[in-house]
Amino acid sequence: MTFETILYREEAAVGWLTLNRPQDGNMFTPQMCHDIRDCIDEIRCETRTRALVITGAGDKFFCIGGRKEGMEDTTLYAGMLPTLEIYESIERLQKPVIASVNGYAVGGGQVLQVMCDLTIAKESAVFRQVGPMMGSFDAGYGTWYLEDLVGKKKAKEMWFLNPKLTAREALDIGLINKVVPDEKLEEETRAMAQAVAERGAFALAALKGAFVARHGGVSGLSRVSHDLLLRLYLDTDESHELGDAFRGRRTPDPDKFGH
Repeated sequence: MTFETILYREEAAVGWLTLNRPQDGNMFTPQMCHDIRDCIDEIRCETRTRALVITGAGDKFFCIGGRKEGMEDTTLYAGMLPTLEIYESIERLQKPVIASVNGYAVGGGQVLQVMCDLTIAKESAVFRQVGPMMGSFDAGYGTWYLEDLVGKKKAKEMWFLNPKLTAREALDIGLINKVVPDEKLEEETRAMAQAVAERGAFALAALKGAFVARHGGVSGLSRVSHDLLLRLYLDTDESHELGDAFRGRRTPDPDKFGH
């Protein structure tokens, strides 16, 4: 897969998606949002990979938010930066997503790492929400999911006071999972991703669906039921007997339902 603003490669069962605008802090643009969404949607449809890593190009920035460059000057949806499509695609992906934070994760970049299932960061990484300082905010994914990770009071502190957090501080409050020396980030990320890829893919998909369902409303519950539970149920004796009876226009035999 080739894209304008991101790089994608596969190493065995792990996919690596790199935000590739280091000259501009790996900031989101409309094209980058679409590239990330399209890449993740393609990963959802293949069975080669079992985990996805998202990182930034260079050694200074993971991602520092979004920019509306090149967008139509309108308040209609076509004039909105489509960052939500990135977050939604991460939630839809049935494979674990690991953020490998290689520098500043600020604004939308901080929300991006929050939306990933796991986060590993290098020692010099910095985490910050800056929206209110610029007259902006993320009153959705950026608040609900942040509260899940760090608690309501700390989440409000991050949004209302906008402190800079070191990687160690982020680890201490539960914002991320692991901190490693700067020079070890890729190596340790690879080890984490490979460990995830060795787990049962179906079990991980079921677990991810269950976590997502909490905030997903009817869509989250439907995903658990349709993608996971129905797939299991269709392999049961009960399902087979009911289907055979329906096709044979006979009364199903409950003794064949199994236990």
